[in-house]
Amino acid sequence: MKPKKPDVVKPALITRTKKALRRDYQLLLLCAIPLAYFVIVHYIPMYGVQIAFKDFKASKGIWESQWVGLKWFRRFFSSSQFWPVIRNTLGLSFLQILLGFPVPILLAILLNQVRNQRFRKFVQSVVYSPHFISIVVLAGMLYIFLSPRNGFVNTVIKFFGGQPIFFLGEAKYFKITFVLSGIWQHAGWSAIIYIAALAGISPDLYEAAEVDGANKWQRVWYIDLPGILPTIVMMLILEMGKVMNLGFQKAYLMQNAQNLAASEIISTYIYKVGLINAQYSYSTAINLFNNVVNIILLVSMNALSRRITQNSLW
Repeated sequence: MKPKKPDVVKPALITRTKKALRRDYQLLLLCAIPLAYFVIVHYIPMYGVQIAFKDFKASKGIWESQWVGLKWFRRFFSSSQFWPVIRNTLGLSFLQILLGFPVPILLAILLNQVRNQRFRKFVQSVVYSPHFISIVVLAGMLYIFLSPRNGFVNTVIKFFGGQPIFFLGEAKYFKITFVLSGIWQHAGWSAIIYIAALAGISPDLYEAAEVDGANKWQRVWYIDLPGILPTIVMMLILEMGKVMNLGFQKAYLMQNAQNLAASEIISTYIYKVGLINAQYSYSTAINLFNNVVNIILLVSMNALSRRITQNSLW
């Protein structure tokens, strides 16, 4: 047998490629900006992940620092902070998903039923606005409105004969305060994607349902929910993929000595260990563990969703 000749790229293909590059160079340049951002900000810094396996000394640099293997991981797993931090992080995350995930869906369905456009736009403006409030401002608002001395909430409680509650000073109230304030801030903005999905449902389905005598709740159950199910599944997968990433700013700003037993989550612990105590290798190991758990949850949830609902991210 004669040896196969190597494939030769046809000149016509090269010509078409050059023409396409000249024609779409502006679009390619536009795509290059976010690509460069991800490479520079997210991928290049991953080079430093190796300090999780070293006893990093700034004077020696990354390469010259001593290799210690899994020392920092073993230290974290055996520390007294491991279970409290994991318990608080998972508890807050799952409570946030349990209470907060359905709210944007319900809000989008309710707004979809409103036929008065002025009223609908007014409600949308009201529920979207909190999303643009800074986390710092939100934390300040919580301290003011929930103050046990003259806060609005405690004023109402005292008016009805109750005793004032220090919501941000007692660990048992921290989780519900954290979650409910997050729902108030982000539910409206999160509803946008479901409103867009509802807008993509064919009007013919609603007309056929009306002809068949279906009421509003039946149309919601048999048309709206199935129509946005792929979007719901996608968003749930993404939520599960960030179970361990609650966000540092809000938790840290709401944290104090009285509620520390409930407010110390993995991101605040990493900040204190890494930046305040300068234990860079130890904090990097904790963060790497955190990211690995998130990836496992994301992949597992995606596989489970693909098997059960035939919908997935990939």
